[in-house]
Amino acid sequence: MKLTALLGGVLLSILTAGKAHAEFTVCNQTLDVVNLAVGQKVDDADQTDGWWTIGANQCVNVIREELTNRYIYIYATDVFGHAILNGSTEMCVDRRRFSIRGIDECWQRGHIAARFVEVDTQEQVRWTYFLTGNSP
Repeated sequence: MKLTALLGGVLLSILTAGKAHAEFTVCNQTLDVVNLAVGQKVDDADQTDGWWTIGANQCVNVIREELTNRYIYIYATDVFGHAILNGSTEMCVDRRRFSIRGIDECWQRGHIAARFVEVDTQEQVRWTYFLTGNSP
């Protein structure tokens, strides 16, 4: 009986280990290092998080659970802080690592307003966005 339980546990851990954990991945196909911020609905409120640094020709998993939002928002800068995406959705960022609830009155709350690109994940639970340096 103990052997059966042990084998069941080993099998379960093998199956779980093989399961993909990346649900929203951004791949940097530019020749430059980029810094990335992500916006999404969290508990019915808009939230932005950053920063992820992504090297040239590298990918980073930025949302690790299955996607529940159809739209994810991304903002990317080069290493000098210049925006490399031209989005139309204004959300908040900070200079250093951040997690900000709400997207209104960024400046008044001590944050920086940035224009995020809206990514339509088409209601999929997993999505990969390829950053090419050309705004979509």
